[in-house]
Amino acid sequence: MRSNARATNRISYAAILLACGLLAVGTAAWPVAAPDAAYVQSFEKWKAEQTDDLKQNWLPLAGLHWLKPGANTFGAAADNAVVFPKGPAHAGEFDLAGKAVSVKLLPEAHATIAGKNTPSAILDPDISGHATEIEMGSLRFHVIVRGERVGIRLKDLQSPAVAKFKGMIFYPLDMNYRVTAKWEQSDGKRTIDVPNVLGDVTPVPVAGTVVFTIHGQEQRLTALGGDPSKGLSFVFNDLTAKTDTYPGGRFLDTDPVVNGTVVLDFNRAYNPPCAVTPYATCPLAPKENRLQVAIPAGEKFDKAAHGHH
Repeated sequence: MRSNARATNRISYAAILLACGLLAVGTAAWPVAAPDAAYVQSFEKWKAEQTDDLKQNWLPLAGLHWLKPGANTFGAAADNAVVFPKGPAHAGEFDLAGKAVSVKLLPEAHATIAGKNTPSAILDPDISGHATEIEMGSLRFHVIVRGERVGIRLKDLQSPAVAKFKGMIFYPLDMNYRVTAKWEQSDGKRTIDVPNVLGDVTPVPVAGTVVFTIHGQEQRLTALGGDPSKGLSFVFNDLTAKTDTYPGGRFLDTDPVVNGTVVLDFNRAYNPPCAVTPYATCPLAPKENRLQVAIPAGEKFDKAAHGHH
């Protein structure tokens, strides 16, 4: 019933605008601009890569454990500081000194460190670009550093989440939401505060701002990273976040900036990994990037299935 009432309101609003001569005929319903076959093919390839990334890297996550300074025992038994969902009862301990983590394995762990049968090692964290991975049965784990926090991210190659995954759901492709934006490079001195799901706020240097038009309204988004010569990255949300899209914001990546312009293809707006796992530490849309228009394009989020209200 409610959706009907809303539709009627929209029609009467459009009728008023038409009567006042404020609306050109034909723009009331924004007809969908269908893509051509080549576009659909490249979109499907991109979607398959995104799905593969989720299945390889995010859906198998089985834990994220923040370490305390000193020794942190780990294993499947409840008396460990870090309790794993499966595997040996007592596997060893992680030692945290400052931000450096070393591991000591017990023989019953039957684990390898970076492919070697060694009982102990200092572990390189993810921010080094070459995290040291420990393999223990179907479990894989490594150190992550997030601000002041140091933790162990755990993956289970046999995770049921991978098999249960229904696939990414998208709005119908609509070329009205593939727009060319003007690029305004920043001086590199400005930062904006980017919150994340942990409640941390990090000042992030601003690469620049894009200015574009959606439904005749000028919009601006601040690029949080990326290099204009290679491509920009955005975290944004819009009015669809109240109903159909991930509330924390969606990600959008672009191709390089060419001659001061860049294409924003909102059909390729996608959810952060936090939409599929509680063990990711995603950035949320900063207040500068919360658009006051609806962008019904890109990936949707099934709130009912995820227990979000």
